[in-house]
Amino acid sequence: MSWDQAAPFTLPVCPQAGDIDGLNHTNNAVYVRWCEQAGWAHSRALGLSIDDYRALDRAMAIRSAAYNYLLPTVEGEAVIVGTWLAGGGNALAMRRTFQLLRERDGATVMRGHWDLVCIELSTGKPKRMPPEFVAAYLRQT
Repeated sequence: MSWDQAAPFTLPVCPQAGDIDGLNHTNNAVYVRWCEQAGWAHSRALGLSIDDYRALDRAMAIRSAAYNYLLPTVEGEAVIVGTWLAGGGNALAMRRTFQLLRERDGATVMRGHWDLVCIELSTGKPKRMPPEFVAAYLRQT
C-alpha cells in the first residue's frame, strides 16, 4: 500500500449493497461515514472514547471538512481507510487527514481532511485541549 504519510491508523471496510448508488458505485456519503468510523476507532485506540469526551466536558468538533473523490469502488470491493493527525500549533486545533485505498490494486480512491477545534461540550465554545487530549492527540503529530 502506498500511503501519503507513514504509519496510518487503518480500518478495513467493504461496500455492501445498500452503499451502492444509482451510478452503481459506492455513494460518496458512505466514504464520509467510513472516515467518521475510522476517526472514532483511532481516537479509541489512542485512549479517548465518547465517554471520555463527556467526562472531560471537551470534544474535538469538525470546523471544516474537505473530500476529494478520485476513483469509484463497487459492492464487495475491499477498501482500507487510513487516518493521521496533525497538530494546529496549539492545544486548540488539529487536522485529521484521510486516505482510502482500494485493496486489490492499492489505488487511492479518496483523500480528505477535517479541521478540528476543541470545544467545551457544556457550552459549545472553543476551549484549550485538556491534558488528556494533548497527550493522546498531539503526541501523534
